[in-house]
Amino acid sequence: MKFGIFYEHQLPRPWGPDSEYRLLQDSLTQIELADRLGYDYAWEVEHHFLEEYSHSSAPEVFLGAATQRTSRIRLGHGIIQLPTNHPIRVAERVATLDLLSGGRVELGLGEGQGPIELHPFGRRVRDKREIWEEAVRVLIPCFTQDAVEFHGQYFDFPARNVIPKPRQKPHPPLWVACSNIATIGSAGQWGMGALGFQFVSPEAARAWVNRYYASLTREPNRLADYPANPNIAMVSAFMCAPTDEEAREKAAGWTFFVFCLSHYGRHGMAEPGRGNMWELYQEWRNTPKAQETLNAGLIGSPETIRRKLAQFEASNVDQVILLNQTGRTSHEDICSSLELFAREVMPEFHAREPEHQRWKAEVLAGKIALEDLDTDGFKVYAHQNEDIVRLTPAELKQKMAAKEAEKTS
Repeated sequence: MKFGIFYEHQLPRPWGPDSEYRLLQDSLTQIELADRLGYDYAWEVEHHFLEEYSHSSAPEVFLGAATQRTSRIRLGHGIIQLPTNHPIRVAERVATLDLLSGGRVELGLGEGQGPIELHPFGRRVRDKREIWEEAVRVLIPCFTQDAVEFHGQYFDFPARNVIPKPRQKPHPPLWVACSNIATIGSAGQWGMGALGFQFVSPEAARAWVNRYYASLTREPNRLADYPANPNIAMVSAFMCAPTDEEAREKAAGWTFFVFCLSHYGRHGMAEPGRGNMWELYQEWRNTPKAQETLNAGLIGSPETIRRKLAQFEASNVDQVILLNQTGRTSHEDICSSLELFAREVMPEFHAREPEHQRWKAEVLAGKIALEDLDTDGFKVYAHQNEDIVRLTPAELKQKMAAKEAEKTS
């Protein structure tokens, strides 16, 4: 099993004059530490306008700085929003980042959260899947061809040579955001790595891992000419401390993460610049539902986390991405957590990685036939509830059409 770290760049109010400066500087220091400790990946999101929840609107700039502070850790976009970025600009920035890093970029692609993020860029929520698919078809040739011309529904441009070209050939490995758990199956068909959240149980993980590899090997449907990236990575709440009690105390930021995700999904955005998510969160943070979320992640002593990880390792999850830059979790607690995990837990899972790679090679070669397992009973991730379940593209279109019908009636 491999391990990554994950950044939303959360920044609860109140903000001081140097809050954002300190946030970015501390995050770079943490990634530099993770590089020294032997972590495999550092992932950075892209979000727009989601005050307090994510101040990461320019991940390519942040990751560019990280290239100069690290030497071996893979640097991942988790993800780039294709509906809010022109694919030519994505190709240019990713190739530049890959050159700066010496070929350490992982390219995650996604659709964007909803109207808060998409509408200012002139994109409709109901169109985001189609835009995403067309953007992938535009993007991939830009990495490899000397002249790319495209005339589609959402993108239209004459022949140009998009430069520079990435250091990795033909380009960095491709991943797709799977915020809706059903997208894991689509990720397999597309031949892209699946970036999702922690599964409800090891049984759910095994079912979705099997579904992913079955889709990848039996129902391939790639959107363009690119090599497959067979990987499933799950993002998990994380805090490693000497005792379970201390870890739960230090992991309170995870409940802020879940609250914001739910609140923005249900209520949208307050008047720009005048909301206060941290204040709204105070009423919710001590509820049973909030405390229940602390059970969903990798939060605890090294022994507790080791036990939980072993269950997901047995499900053949490829990578676990650890999220502890949440809420007001301090820089010191983040660093001490990364250090303790790297010393007490990570080495034994790294040592068994060759065994997992052999299993994967045999699955891809058809030497191991995976059992067809029912995923219908596993429709949400561990931290999700009825407030934040994502709609499928078809359900989203239906919902938006119904809203328009109400307005005209």
